[in-house]
Amino acid sequence: MPPAHPFDDDKLKEECGVFGVIGLADAANFVALGLHALQHRGQEAGGIVSYDPVTGFQSARRFGYVRDNFTKASLMETLPGSLAIGHVRYSTAGSKGQTAIRDVQPFFGEFAMGGAAIAHNGNITNAEALRRELIQHGSIFQSSSDSECIIHLMARSFQKTIPERMKDALRRVEGAFSVVAMTRTKLIGVRDPLGVRPLVLGRIGDGWVLSSETCALDIIGAEFVREIEPGEMVLISPEKGVESFHPFEHRSSRFCIFEHVYFSRPDSILGGRSVYETRRQIGIELAREAPVEADLVCPVPDSGTPAAIGFSHESGIPYGMGIIRNQYMGRTFIEPTEQIRNMGVRLKLNVNRALIAGKRIVLVDDSVVRGTTSRKIREMILDAGAAEVHFRIASPPTAWPCFYGVDTPHRDKLLASRMSEDEMCDYLGVDSLRFISLDGLYRAAGEAAGRNDRCPQYCDACFSGEYPVAPSDMIQKGFQTKAAE
Repeated sequence: MPPAHPFDDDKLKEECGVFGVIGLADAANFVALGLHALQHRGQEAGGIVSYDPVTGFQSARRFGYVRDNFTKASLMETLPGSLAIGHVRYSTAGSKGQTAIRDVQPFFGEFAMGGAAIAHNGNITNAEALRRELIQHGSIFQSSSDSECIIHLMARSFQKTIPERMKDALRRVEGAFSVVAMTRTKLIGVRDPLGVRPLVLGRIGDGWVLSSETCALDIIGAEFVREIEPGEMVLISPEKGVESFHPFEHRSSRFCIFEHVYFSRPDSILGGRSVYETRRQIGIELAREAPVEADLVCPVPDSGTPAAIGFSHESGIPYGMGIIRNQYMGRTFIEPTEQIRNMGVRLKLNVNRALIAGKRIVLVDDSVVRGTTSRKIREMILDAGAAEVHFRIASPPTAWPCFYGVDTPHRDKLLASRMSEDEMCDYLGVDSLRFISLDGLYRAAGEAAGRNDRCPQYCDACFSGEYPVAPSDMIQKGFQTKAAE
């Protein structure tokens, strides 16, 4: 699938962001602001559905950034009402890199008891099996998205209300789902029993908000109330406020630990913890686990910055902005010809030569996926006159693909799946390379005793290969889990 810009193809891409509002005039405008705050979770396309008693359900779906589409008065006037939901997308299932407008959420369905729209963050690991079954029974799919299965499962349910039909549908679904949905009168939020993906509840005046992250509450001035619990469904209406249900069998939470490392914005709160503080603590743990003699600690911007600050503080090595990011590098900046591609990351990142020359540099980054970008950055640092280059990585080696809503390369494309740490160090051509340990990452995330191997506190499948929900569709295609190796 296409990277966020032509050269940033070496980062894991977050899946989607969801946002919903009820009880506020011009709710779609608030949703647009919320989606803007969640743009980091999906930059491919976005959509909003609203409901007004006079005009009914209205929707708008567009490719590209929220700011380029949902800030136009002419468009927002077509989305009236005090109830709306929205979605920003980075395709994780379906036609990756060839998204059709019909793949853009929220999806809408008209049922006997009225219409409903649904926006889904995550990935359904048995979607292909469900799709085959539904098509055999007469369902006609409009998109290539796994999320559309939920609408069809709801249509086939015999329950009398839309929320009950949604419960029926989601009980058939495997994998990860944080869902924001709406009927004519209710805003609905659901998290899967493991709580893999985030979903939070906020309040603004007489209205209520559901969001993937707390940072999107801040942008509209909403008060953070609480997280939606794993396995919880909330029904929100002006008359009854927030009603809570637990329609799924209880399971131990397995929130995605990579949300702490990279996906979520640093100004969000996850599990009662500041994302920024967790990332800073990761740097502290890294400095303790992998000390190095050096002259300067530099982040690979922007995701490596908090960890680099923590590493510098703990190690006593000065912190400096040795790499500067061009904040205006957009995905349509320039036609990616071969000559331009050969410029690599230089259109996005530039080395601060005056700071780097002659120094032993510690570069702190959030992850190594394919390793291509890391090699280019090392070249840039050496070209600027650095004496040594040491990499410190704020996550364990990413050796396994994610099937819960993250765009991960095939396993054989992941550097850590086929190389040891020493081999990766040689491949990247750096003086040293160290990753934080899995226990160190857990300690930074607030688990003082580290990882509980018998019952891990987070989903860490991309590091450990231990999948809390079997990726059944992929296993049918021949994917071998760790236990099968």
